[in-house]
Amino acid sequence: MGLSKYTKGWCSWLIVLCIAALVIVGAIFAIKKKSHNSGSEPEPAPVPGSPGAVTKKYADALSVAIQFFDVQKSGKLVNNKIPWRGDSALNDGKDANVDLSKGLFDAGDHMKFGLPMAFTATVLAWSILEYGDQIAAVKQLESAQDSLKWITDYLVNAHPKENVLFVQVGDPNIDHECWERPESMSEERPVTQVNETSPGSDIVAETAAALASASMVFRSVDSTYSDLLLRHARELFKFADKFRGSYSESIPSVQRFYNSTGYWDELLWAASWLYHATGEQSYLSYVTETNGRVYADWGKPTWFSWDDKRAGTQVLLSRVTIFSPKLASTAETVDLQNYRKTAEAVVCGLLPDSPSATASRTDDGLIWVENWNSLQHPVGASFLALMYSDYMLTSRTPSVHCGGKTFTPADLRTFAASQVDYILGDNPMKMSYLVGYGSRFPQQVHHRGASIPVDAKTGCKGWQWLSSPDPNPNVATGAIVGGPFKNDSFIDLRNNSMQTEPSTYNSAVFVGLLSGLVTTSSVPLTFTSSR
Repeated sequence: MGLSKYTKGWCSWLIVLCIAALVIVGAIFAIKKKSHNSGSEPEPAPVPGSPGAVTKKYADALSVAIQFFDVQKSGKLVNNKIPWRGDSALNDGKDANVDLSKGLFDAGDHMKFGLPMAFTATVLAWSILEYGDQIAAVKQLESAQDSLKWITDYLVNAHPKENVLFVQVGDPNIDHECWERPESMSEERPVTQVNETSPGSDIVAETAAALASASMVFRSVDSTYSDLLLRHARELFKFADKFRGSYSESIPSVQRFYNSTGYWDELLWAASWLYHATGEQSYLSYVTETNGRVYADWGKPTWFSWDDKRAGTQVLLSRVTIFSPKLASTAETVDLQNYRKTAEAVVCGLLPDSPSATASRTDDGLIWVENWNSLQHPVGASFLALMYSDYMLTSRTPSVHCGGKTFTPADLRTFAASQVDYILGDNPMKMSYLVGYGSRFPQQVHHRGASIPVDAKTGCKGWQWLSSPDPNPNVATGAIVGGPFKNDSFIDLRNNSMQTEPSTYNSAVFVGLLSGLVTTSSVPLTFTSSR
């Protein structure tokens, strides 16, 4: 009887306490909700570990996109995966006593332009360094590393002396007078170099960035090769910095094709990669202090491309601030924070609901900057946004502030996915701009090898295949074509090179973008942990 009395009293008090607890929790939730709307920090999401569930459409797209590097390979092909490709350009560089047979053809033609090719290597290396575990999860890591090495082998050979770099194979005027398969080329293919008297700080520094970043990719795979790449990267950076000048001024003929608008962005970009590859303070000092303050254009968001590396450098150097804030001096910390603030300004400009959102978009929401190769900018912008979102997620940074509004890593990821989904077919044309992916993709890609049957005997003058109304007889699998016009329209004609020509540098950035979306994973805290 006495036990029953105390049991009933205890139960009554328990009920009262539960009700009180619910009231308190509700009040706290209401306060948090109100403070979040006022701009306070939301709770960060859990940090992911090893790759999780694979998103099939992105995995399928990645397996397609990565094949374009095989389509573009020059030289003696090893384990050729493209049935309509064969050996080509085996004598490139022979007249100058260098072996420039490897590397990648630039786009739909057969030129080897050093600036976009080196940029292709740098971005591909960056993608592997950040997302190697995810690429491996869908069994594409070996292909990515093989494609990267195909380029870096070429770049090493292109640097036969300390202050000499071969930056071009082929004469663009001669090359563009022919429409032929690469396997049957017979015209002259002269090589062009920069040196102490004809400098090219932009292209030399980009090559240094490519070899420095790739040295980290191969460090655990082949340490001897990694050391070779890093040695060339160091020498090239010294060359670029000591003998300053734009390669477009030294080689005026390139201005019609890959005109460089400046070289300081490449110098800062290369020094940033060399800092990550070596951990040496001198490279960090180079990108901060005077050079950073004068040339980094802090506070001015820019588009990321083969020509302009400022936004890429800002995101890359955010790694130092986010993951290793104690490595820098007080002055360097301030300068690095300026890189990070500018990186955040870049991503704020991309988010559709941000107060600083760019108006450079199609009606259907694709980032759009210019007619020619219109997909270059949405792919590059999305790559950086996704990378920054993963830096935030890994470091448990809950939000980025954009003009009084806050956005989470998930918001940045959603933006990047929206651009990729548009490219893969969620667009008014209902067309995938990734060749070989989906049920509808461009059939008349502006690409010589893809447009000419394997058994055709055209010589240099195979122009009938350029003007043919038929689909290409060979599929340029993995090509990212130029892309839509501002009104979201697309004209699938081979002669419409503005919209239908692919490029290796677009493919490199898109491979990185897909690699980050294929599954959720943390990025590494440092690239130098295996030194």
